[in-house]
Amino acid sequence: MKTLYPEITPFDTFFLDTGSRHRVYVERCGNPEGLPVVFLHGGPCSGCRPEHRRFFDPEKYHIVLFDQRGCGRSEPFGEFEGNTTQDLIDDMERIRRRLGIERWLVFGGSWGGALALLYGQQHAGRVAGFVIRAVFLAREKDLQWFVQEDGVARIYPEQWRRLQGSVPGKMRGDLLAGLCAVFRGDDEVARRRVAREWSAWGSQVSLAADYRPGPCDEHASAALVRQVAMEMHYAENRYFIGENQILDGCPVLQAVPTIIIHGRNDLVCPMEAGYSLHQALPGARFIVLDDAGHVARGAAMINALVNAADDMAALISDASV
Repeated sequence: MKTLYPEITPFDTFFLDTGSRHRVYVERCGNPEGLPVVFLHGGPCSGCRPEHRRFFDPEKYHIVLFDQRGCGRSEPFGEFEGNTTQDLIDDMERIRRRLGIERWLVFGGSWGGALALLYGQQHAGRVAGFVIRAVFLAREKDLQWFVQEDGVARIYPEQWRRLQGSVPGKMRGDLLAGLCAVFRGDDEVARRRVAREWSAWGSQVSLAADYRPGPCDEHASAALVRQVAMEMHYAENRYFIGENQILDGCPVLQAVPTIIIHGRNDLVCPMEAGYSLHQALPGARFIVLDDAGHVARGAAMINALVNAADDMAALISDASV
C-alpha cells in the first residue's frame, strides 16, 4: 500500500501574466529535469494545497501546480471578470509555454478532472497522459443530482433542508437558481448565510460518514463568501461548456494514455460519470475503489493515485525512449 511522498517545498514560484487583471500563482517542485506533470485542483475556487505535491515522486517528476483564476493565492481573489473555462485552458497553455514544456501529464480530480479533459480536447498533442479522479462531467443531470431535491438530497435530507432554507422562500423551487440569485444580490447577510450552508452541504456530501459539523458560526467569512460566489458563477453558467461536451469531445483523446479512478461511494460525482467516461475512452484503465468516496483521502484512494502517477512515469519514460 503506497502513501504520499514526503513533504516537499517549491524550488520556484511566480505569478503568471495573463494579459488581463488576473495574476495566476504557479509553483514548481521536484526535479526540474524530470517528467512534467500539471496538477489541476477542484472547486472551482478551491486552490492547491501542500499535500497535492505529494502524489508524485519528486525525483522523477517536474511538478507544476497553479491556483486557477480567482482562487487560492491567485489575484484578485474571487474575481469573476475574465474568468471562464476557456480562460483557464488558455492559462494552462501560457504556463506550459513559459516553462518550455513540450508535453505533460495532466492530473486532476472532480472539477480539475473536467478541466483536464477539456484542455486535452483542445491541445491533445500537448498531453502525455491523463490521471482523472472522481469524474465530473458538468452535465445538467450532474448539477441536478448535487443541488436539487431528487438527488443526493434524498440521502442527506436534513442537511439539504438547511441549504434550501438559507434562500428566500420564493427562490426555493429551483434551488440552484435561488442560490445564484442570492450571490447576484446585494444582501450581505443573505450571502453569508447561504455561503455557510453551501459549505456545510458540500462537506457533508463529500465526506459522508466522516463529516463532523463545526461550530455554528452565524457569519461566514468574507473569503468563504467570495469562494462560494465563484462556484455559483461557474455553476450558473454551466461551466461555460455545452451539454455533454466532455463526453462528445473524447474521440480526439483515444490515443492518450489515461487512468480513471473513481470511488464507488462518491456521492458528489456518482459512479455513473466514471463509467460513462470509460465508455467514451475504452482504452483507459478504469479503477473502481469500492470503499472510497469523493475526496482524495483514505488509504485506498491515496494508494491508487500514487500508483497511477508512478505507473504513468514509467509509461511516459518508456514511450519517450
